[in-house]
This record gives sequence, structure tokens and C-alpha cells, in this order.
Amino acid sequence: MYKTVAETAQDLNMPMHQVVRYIHQGRIKAVHDGERYLVNSAQFDTYHEQLARIKEEIEAWRNTPIPPDIDIKDED
Repeated sequence: MYKTVAETAQDLNMPMHQVVRYIHQGRIKAVHDGERYLVNSAQFDTYHEQLARIKEEIEAWRNTPIPPDIDIKDED
């Protein structure tokens, strides 16, 4: 599925001018139809999968309880 630069920028949460710059640099692959650039959104599937996985790992890390400190001495 092809998206416009504006839709791609919204999906990637970055400014439109940065998406255009990445297209010109070759970091984002796009097709120019004479009037505008069209970006195939399938190239970002891996990015979105990795982003979701990282968010899950961070959430799991935040919910992990802090273990008790093993250096604490019990003084009687």
C-alpha cells in the first residue's frame, strides 16, 4: 500500500521535511509519480514490529520488582 509523504510522516511520528530529506538521501524508498512522492508502507513493517517488541520489553522491565539487596547484614 502506498502512502503520501504526509501520511508516512504521521505514521513514523516525524516532520514531513525529514521524511522528504530521507527520501532524497535514499533512506526511505519512494516512487515519484510526477506530482508527489508515494512511499510503500510495507518497508516499515519490521520497524513497527521492533518498536512494539521494545515497548513490551521496557514495560516488562518496569514491572519487574527490585530484588532485595544481598549486601544487607542482619545485625542482632
